[in-house]
Amino acid sequence: MSQPPSETVTVRLPAVLKQKLEALAVSTRRSKSWLAAEAIAVYVEQQTWQIQQIEEAVALADSEQADWVDGDAVNAWLEFWGTAQTAPT
Repeated sequence: MSQPPSETVTVRLPAVLKQKLEALAVSTRRSKSWLAAEAIAVYVEQQTWQIQQIEEAVALADSEQADWVDGDAVNAWLEFWGTAQTAPT
């Protein structure tokens, strides 16, 4: 199975981070480039997922399906939190 074509990206790193990357490359027997690409891939996937979830939540909040509760009703219900009394509905 062939790898997809790759492209070069230049990144500026603080000296301390570069030293840590170099040490990690030695200890893991991976190249600095491989480690950086792996880290960027994980970051991009996480951020893509998070933004997708936010966009879906905003779309739901803006839709007819959204079920909103007035803040005063929530505060009144919270007054009974942790008590034996029944909260108003």
